[in-house]
Order: sequence, then structure tokens, then C-alpha cells
Amino acid sequence: MIIAIDGPSGSGKSTLGRLLARELNLLYLDTGSMYRAVALAVIEAQLDPHDADAIVALAEDLDVDLQGDPDSLKVLLHGRDVSEAIRSEAVTAMASVVSTISGVRRAMVTRQRELGKRGAVLNGRDIGTVVFPDADFKFFLTAGPEERAERRFKEDVTKDASVSLEQTLAEMIERDRRDSTRADSPLKAADDAIVIDSSGLSIQQVLARMIDYVHRNH
Repeated sequence: MIIAIDGPSGSGKSTLGRLLARELNLLYLDTGSMYRAVALAVIEAQLDPHDADAIVALAEDLDVDLQGDPDSLKVLLHGRDVSEAIRSEAVTAMASVVSTISGVRRAMVTRQRELGKRGAVLNGRDIGTVVFPDADFKFFLTAGPEERAERRFKEDVTKDASVSLEQTLAEMIERDRRDSTRADSPLKAADDAIVIDSSGLSIQQVLARMIDYVHRNH
């Protein structure tokens, strides 16, 4: 079974993807982590973020793998555990840049399809539209930018006390703009996706809706 979960930053994709994968005993693939691994490799190789050709060549040669159960997913870059390293602010910023490069997306989509053959819950921004357009189930999660920014701020402030809610909101609005206007695989709901607006809902309420839909339609 392939379940696609798409949506903008802060919509709850990662948390719900993990919970749903655990509930259904499926592999969990956080595709955003794969782009973060590319970003980390770009930083470590000291590549110019504007040199798309060099970044694509690097991405095509990367061995990125995801292993473990949903609650302790390990991101491996050439066999090295980079699960913590890819969560830095520098990597977050670089990931937003490299993920707009068409060649990088093509390289990661190829890898995601390989990993997903085992049956998986995948989250990202183009899973239901590009990576697995024939997924058994497609969900698109959304919420207002202020609510999404507040969620992300609560996560980030525990790691960096200098982060402000205003800064988080501004960065989120800019990322939404980049993701939804890029030429390759823009962020959008698949025509046959179940759209869930999680504004004002708890994670458990959204999860219950998703599980109910899968059980009723499987």
C-alpha cells in the first residue's frame, strides 16, 4: 500500500506520516529529509548554491537511505547517520533552495520510488502529484499560515531561543511562495486527494479522520 501525504510546511505531515505508518505497519518515508540530506552534502562540499549543474551532479551520485521504524527513522548519507545534522538552520535554508532544482527533484523522485516499492507512507510536497500519482490513498494537509508558523515556532524555539514567531511566519510565507510557484513539481493538491484543513484540530483528530478513511476505502 502506498499512502501519499502532501502539504505546506507546518501542516503536520511529518507527525501524521509517522503515526499513520505505525498504525498501518508501513515503512515511513519523510521525503523532506532526503532533500535535507542533499542540502547537507552541498554545504559539506562547499558548492555554490547557484551552481545548479554541480548540485544536480552531486545529487545524482548521492546514496540517501531511510531506515528504522517511524518513531526512530534514521537518515543515512553514504551510510553515515545524518539524522541530527540535517536539522540545522543552515541545512533548512539550503534545502529550500536545492529542492527547487529540477535535476535534484528528478534524482530524489527516482530514489523515493525505489524505496516506496516496499509499501510506505510518504510525505512531501509532490508525492501524490509526481512521485506516486497512482498512490492508493492521497491526503493533502493544510492550515492557515499563522497556525502553521506557530506550530513550527514551538518546535524551533526549543533548539534556538533567538527564533521569533514573526521570523518563522515570514520564512514560512516565503517558502510557501517558492514551493507553489516553482516550475518543477509545484506544491498543490492532487485532483483526487482528500484535503484536510487541520486548523483548530488536534493531531489525534486529524489522524482519526485519515485512519477512518483508509479503513472504509481499503
